[in-house]
Amino acid sequence: MNLRWLIPFFDTTAQDWAIEARLLRWLTFVWLLVGLVAVFSASYAVADAEISNGLHYFKLQIFWVLLGLIGFNLIVHFPLRYIIGIADWCLLVILGLILVTLLPGIGTTVNGATRWLFIGPIPLQPSELMKPFLVIQSARIFSKWERLKWSTRLTWLGIFMVVVAGILLQPNLSTASLCGMMLWLIALAAGLPYIQLGGTACAGLMVATLSVSLRSYQRRRILSFLNPWSDSTGDGYQLSQSLLAIGSGGFWGSGFGLSQQKLFYLPIQYTDFIFAVFAEEFGFVGCSLLMLMLVVYGTLALRVALKAKTEVHRLIAIGIMVLMVGQSLLNIGVASGALPTTGLPFPLLSYGGSSMISSLLAAGLLIRIARESSEATVVSLSDRRLQRDRRRPQPSQRAT
Repeated sequence: MNLRWLIPFFDTTAQDWAIEARLLRWLTFVWLLVGLVAVFSASYAVADAEISNGLHYFKLQIFWVLLGLIGFNLIVHFPLRYIIGIADWCLLVILGLILVTLLPGIGTTVNGATRWLFIGPIPLQPSELMKPFLVIQSARIFSKWERLKWSTRLTWLGIFMVVVAGILLQPNLSTASLCGMMLWLIALAAGLPYIQLGGTACAGLMVATLSVSLRSYQRRRILSFLNPWSDSTGDGYQLSQSLLAIGSGGFWGSGFGLSQQKLFYLPIQYTDFIFAVFAEEFGFVGCSLLMLMLVVYGTLALRVALKAKTEVHRLIAIGIMVLMVGQSLLNIGVASGALPTTGLPFPLLSYGGSSMISSLLAAGLLIRIARESSEATVVSLSDRRLQRDRRRPQPSQRAT
């Protein structure tokens, strides 16, 4: 293995890649840089007040970025068929970790949700790590849906349901909803019968409604989202402060590091609501450039999907687009009050190790598909001999 594959930004083979792969690679690096700038600004005051080290979260984020980039570079250079081959086992292992978080005394509860496991000093959020492998395995299953036996279909549908249900029980309605939507959209792109898709959509809506009706805090979030100013010091406090931050940005923004709402007014400002801090400091212009970056990324992902050589590659590219761009838009919708308040990070922008690694693995998968779609097909020696024999004139043809 070439050790340069493990070093970020120093991969000299990238100049030979397809244009989509090269653009996606540099766009990922730009996205990472914007995220590091945002995390530095949003977390400095809080870290300085909590542990007298303003750079604490920023240093940890750099560590997670470097760790994620190693996985990113390995995936970019690793044949996709091998990654697809182990996706089912990776999914089952991570599903086991999700179920372990539900066991009393093992999972760590933060803000009322038990989503984390601690392996020594390292926090791990299995539901975030699940996302890229859920995309790969669902694309693998749905791409050959018509050729599978009903027993295999039902087995994997059951496993996908357990994944979503396990995340929902943590409880983590936002991630469970995102995973459900990813599965549904990949199945739609694979051409599954509309009656099956419609039934699944109705079932998912019923489960979400049941979850909201059984959990009062989720119900209060939805009601406060409709009018956050009616209870701006209670359930609507978080959204109200987010809207104040976005509105305070104006056209040009207050300037880097000059956000006022991040100074202990806006909760979880360097994770789920980091977009509000970004909007306050960089204004309408900065937000427009960020949205333009998402549009370009989504357009490139669609081009990769259209040029993919196999059905499973096409579905993975679509799933990654939903994961990266769709989740980003959901986060922006929450911060701007267009959607109910949920705990969904902004890929490559929000602070968090599990989210960062998951997002970089997903970005690496998309670039790998772009690379394989542009590479020449390798023909074995036996196939070459067969083609040469077919082109050689037969004895009867030479006689005539």
